[in-house]
Amino acid sequence: MSSVLELRGLTKHYGRVTALDDFNHSFERGKVHALLGKNGSGKSTFIKMMSGATEPTRGEILLNGEVCRFSRPSDALEAGIVTVYQELSLVPHLSVAENIFMGRLPKRKGTPFIDWPALRKRAAQLLNDMGAGDIDPDIPAGALSVGRQQVVEIVKAMSFKPIVLQLDEPTSALAQAEVKQLFELVRRLRDRGVTIIYISHRLAELTEIADTVTALRDGVFTGSCSIEEATPAVILEMMFGEIQPVHRPLHPKERTKPILSVRNLSLAPLLKDISFDLYPGEVVGIAGMLGSGRTELLRAIYGAGPHDAGEIVVDGKTVSNVSISVMKAFGIGYTSEDRKHGGLAQILSSHANLCLAAMQRIGKLGFITTGRENPYVKRQIDNLLIKVGDPALPVSSLSGGNQQKIVVGNWLNDDPRILLFDEPGRGVDVLAKQQIYNIIWEQATRGLASIVVSTELEDLVECCDRILILRDGIIADEFVNEKLDPKTLYAACMVRHQTH
Repeated sequence: MSSVLELRGLTKHYGRVTALDDFNHSFERGKVHALLGKNGSGKSTFIKMMSGATEPTRGEILLNGEVCRFSRPSDALEAGIVTVYQELSLVPHLSVAENIFMGRLPKRKGTPFIDWPALRKRAAQLLNDMGAGDIDPDIPAGALSVGRQQVVEIVKAMSFKPIVLQLDEPTSALAQAEVKQLFELVRRLRDRGVTIIYISHRLAELTEIADTVTALRDGVFTGSCSIEEATPAVILEMMFGEIQPVHRPLHPKERTKPILSVRNLSLAPLLKDISFDLYPGEVVGIAGMLGSGRTELLRAIYGAGPHDAGEIVVDGKTVSNVSISVMKAFGIGYTSEDRKHGGLAQILSSHANLCLAAMQRIGKLGFITTGRENPYVKRQIDNLLIKVGDPALPVSSLSGGNQQKIVVGNWLNDDPRILLFDEPGRGVDVLAKQQIYNIIWEQATRGLASIVVSTELEDLVECCDRILILRDGIIADEFVNEKLDPKTLYAACMVRHQTH
C-alpha cells in the first residue's frame, strides 16, 4: 500500500504553548487510521491544521507527494481533505439534499434559479451509492435520528470526492445499532481507497473498524502500530507513558449508613439496573467511555433527566417523586458539564450567579436584597480564591477556571449535603483544576458527599476515594482508590461486557 498522506515536522505553537511538536508520520491509502490521545494531546490541533482551520507554525503536509499549504478550509477541501466534526453541521430545517450540496446547489441552465429535480436526483444517487438509499433526500435533516444525520454528514463529505476523510468522534452520540450502520459506511469508503483518520475515545470499538492505531501524548507522536499489535496495554502505554502516582489528602469517611442509595436504576437503552451507595464525606467517581451514560445517570439522580425504573433513597427515605425541586430540598446539588449553558447565566453578574441556588436561603419572606447577598458572595470569593475584579460584571468576563469555581460556589452557598459534579475540570487549566479538586476535598472533610464524573480518568484517581466503572449500561467494576493506576481504569472501561 502506498502512502497518501505524509507529515514532516508538523508543529503548532500558541504563544508559549506547544500544541503539536515535530509530528512525523505517514498514513497509507485505503486504510482506517485511528488517532488516539487523551485531552490536550494535540488531536484537535492536528485536525484543525489538516482541515485548513489553522496553519502550522512550521512543518509540511504532503498529499500524494506534493506539499500542501492551507490558509483556509476551502484550500483543504480543494486538495481533497474533508473533515466531519463531532458537532453536526447540518441545518435542521433544510432538506437532506440541500444540506449535502449546500453552497453548490445546481442551477437551471442559463438561469440563476435552482434546479430542484436535478438536486434531488444527484442527492438520491449519492445516498444510494453510499448505501444510504433509504434516506429520503426531501425530508428535513432535523427529522432524522442523530445516527442518520451522521450518515448524511459523511455523504455530504463524500460529495467532495475526498482523498482523506477525517472523522472526529463519529460514534460519540450514537446507539449501538447506529454505530454498526456507520461502520458499514466507513468500510465501504475504505474499500474504495479513501484514507480515513478516525479520532475516538471509544477504545473498545477500534478492533471493529481500525486498521492502524497512532497516538499523540502532550503534543508529541508516541507511536503507531497495526490493529493486530494494538493490545490494551500497548495503547495505554502510547497514550499515557509512565504515570506518577498522586498523593491525595486523607479525610475521614463514615461508612456506616449511606446518605444516598441508588437501587436498580434503568434508562433504556443506556442504563440497566444501576445500584450503588454513597456515604457522608465520600468522593465517588463514575468512569466510563463517551456515550456510557454517565451524565444521564447524574441527571436521573438529580431529577433533571428521566429514568424508567428503580429508586433513589436519601437518608434511608425513598424519594417517591424525583424532581429537581424535591432533590434540592433533600440537599442535593448538580453542576452541569456545560457550564456555559447549564451552569451559569452568562448575562448575569458573578455576584448574581453565586446566589442563584441559594435564593430561598438568602431571601426572607420572599425578598432578596444586595445587602443580604453580599456575605454569601464574599464568602465564596474568599474561600474558593475566585479571581474576580468586580463581582458586578458579567460572569462571562471571567476565565474558564474562575467560572467553574462560581458554579461550585453557587451550590456551596445552598449548604448541600450531596453534590453531583459532571466534568468539573473540563476546559480549565491544570492549576484551576487542582484548586477545584482541593475544594471537593475540603468540603469532604466537612461531611459533603460527592459524585464526580470525568472523561479524564487521571482526574478521578486524583480526587476520588472510590471509582465505579460504568460500561455497557451497568456498574461493571469498582475500585477503592489506594495507589490506583489510571491505566487500570482505562483497561476496565475498554473491556467489552460479555453477553451470553
